[in-house]
Amino acid sequence: MTQFVLAGVLGILFALGTFLVLRRDVVRVVWGVTIISQGANVYLVTMGGFEGLAPIGGHGAGGAAPTDPLVQALVLTAIVIGFGTTALALVLTYRVYEEHGTIDMYELGGKQ
Repeated sequence: MTQFVLAGVLGILFALGTFLVLRRDVVRVVWGVTIISQGANVYLVTMGGFEGLAPIGGHGAGGAAPTDPLVQALVLTAIVIGFGTTALALVLTYRVYEEHGTIDMYELGGKQ
């Protein structure tokens, strides 16, 4: 049952991110890319599995295999890097707004 819920959440995240990436506003494009990257992180955690035990337990856990902590460590690293790149993109967007007075992509590109 949890696989269907997570599949639905992933579908919503990717659909919302794609919708935002296709907007004219640069800030919405940045948020769309961020949401898509967070959807990819949720996907990686989902594929890592939830059935195992925490790897900090003892060896006498009744034969159940521990969950691989590498997936969670990589996703945590991706979240931190994503936060930094999102902050940089928003600062660059603010700088574009200061220079041009708009963040509309059509106006920035010269198309009317």
